[in-house]
Amino acid sequence: MKVVLIDDERKARSVLKILLKENCPKVTQVFEAEDLLSGVDLIKKEQPQLVFLDIEMPEHSGLEIVDFLDKEAYNFELIFVTAYSEYAIQAFQLSAIDYLLKPVRPTQVKEAVEKAIHQIGKTQLNKKLEELKNNFTNKGFKKIALPFSDGIKFVNFEDIIVLEADGMYTKITIANASEILVSKPLKHFVELLGGQPMFYKPHRSFLINLSFIKEYIKKDGGYIVMDNDKSVSISKDKKEEFLSIVSCL
Repeated sequence: MKVVLIDDERKARSVLKILLKENCPKVTQVFEAEDLLSGVDLIKKEQPQLVFLDIEMPEHSGLEIVDFLDKEAYNFELIFVTAYSEYAIQAFQLSAIDYLLKPVRPTQVKEAVEKAIHQIGKTQLNKKLEELKNNFTNKGFKKIALPFSDGIKFVNFEDIIVLEADGMYTKITIANASEILVSKPLKHFVELLGGQPMFYKPHRSFLINLSFIKEYIKKDGGYIVMDNDKSVSISKDKKEEFLSIVSCL
């Protein structure tokens, strides 16, 4: 497997190259570039299956790769290598883009490469990159990328009705759309959407959008009915908190 490393720091490239050699036997060739434009030329020339890309570089940010490659050229998997803040990490997660935090550790590299190998040819990278760039330029996050069996669905937060745990998967119901099954546990979405005030977790198996609550039923211990008639359980220890929240809506 061919890999391209794009990073303006020589030391960072050297460390990553060593980690790839020592931990990723399927990586057979590694090419290096010290800036984005050189990296784009390498991608066009070598047609790699995987690209590691730094964000903070002189002249052109790694995010600008979407401006220099045609959509047809996105036939590789992309992993950002970054020292960015928690805010930026949320941008990556919402866009379903993989990333490594500096300083990079061997286990991180190994896991990222193995994940990329399974995804090659399956992801809509150009769409994910466009959404990532939007998330960085617009700090008011509005969309989340939901990978599912047929591709990726980009959904506005405000259109999500309910998220329900299904083992290591999550069933997500979206307004004016069918339910989709996403290969992420509910915990992932609870952490990711925790900063969005419209979302509330009334039970360990559910995360709901308060905007879509239709009614609260007292019988049978109490439960919520959403606008799509989906019944949602409420934990005993959450009932008082939930009633206080909805009384303010």
